Amino acid sequence: MKTLDRRALLSCLAGSLLVDTAARAQSWPQKPITVVVPQSAGSSPDILCRMIAERMARSLGQQLVVENKPGAANVVGTQAVVRAAPDGYALLFTTSAGLVTNPFTFKKLSYDPLRDLSAVAFIARSNQVIVVNPSVKATSLAELIALEKEKPGSLSIAVDGPRNLSGILGQAINKAAGTRFVLVPYNTISSAVQDTVTGRTEVAILSVSVAEAHIEEKALRPIAAAGTRRIASMPDLPAITEILPSADLQAWFMMMAPAGLPAAIAEQLAKAVSQATADPELQRAAAKLGFEFEADATTPASAAAFLRSQYDSAAKLIPTLGIEPQ
Repeated sequence: MKTLDRRALLSCLAGSLLVDTAARAQSWPQKPITVVVPQSAGSSPDILCRMIAERMARSLGQQLVVENKPGAANVVGTQAVVRAAPDGYALLFTTSAGLVTNPFTFKKLSYDPLRDLSAVAFIARSNQVIVVNPSVKATSLAELIALEKEKPGSLSIAVDGPRNLSGILGQAINKAAGTRFVLVPYNTISSAVQDTVTGRTEVAILSVSVAEAHIEEKALRPIAAAGTRRIASMPDLPAITEILPSADLQAWFMMMAPAGLPAAIAEQLAKAVSQATADPELQRAAAKLGFEFEADATTPASAAAFLRSQYDSAAKLIPTLGIEPQ
């Protein structure tokens, strides 16, 4: 009898919890929503987030307040959201670096992206290209690899640091192709561009938004796109993985929330993201920044599956590159 009473009590408690969660989801949002961007104000991710947030606010009927919390390779901003309540009022607009690179480049990362965060929606891919100085006698990645192998260690690639996307991608190319490109880290992208344009470095890995003007002026020549897909604005440019399948690294953005976000709220947020990114005006503005939206990963479930696959790929690749976690 006591067992039955206990079971009945637990059943009632579980039922009331479900009712309470559903009620909160139905009444959400009742106040402004904070969106943390772990990059600086005025950066491309920040600009993209603000454009999306403005449109999401129209769908949700509440203001989305963007807060910039840069620092420690996305860790500062990410940690702020991890510690927040999973009530739909704290969101994270973050990069692939914060979700699938940091776990393998930090010795003691203060969060686990798969355990401590809930995927809300995939936002966009940030297109990156490999470019060369016009004096380099290579018009494709295969030709560049062959050229480097003729004189190993003679060609250098400008990157934004050994633990950032371009640096990791450069190391992945060396491992996959058996090359010895010298990776030259730069503190600023402008310096990397300047040195590649003038020929001080022969190769660079840059975002499309940074490289595009120099490509149009013939000051740089694109030879490959990062990732597994060709870039819509450069359809004739092969993806790196067409030549080196294991060098599967790309930059992308996702909207996340603290772990435990009610599914109904996650679905509402994802729907608002989907409506925002369907705006042709936003699509054109995003393209100018080098971003491409993707309609098939905007549900929480598909975003979580994408994150898991990217995390698993990074887990297989990054530890093999000899990068010492710090």
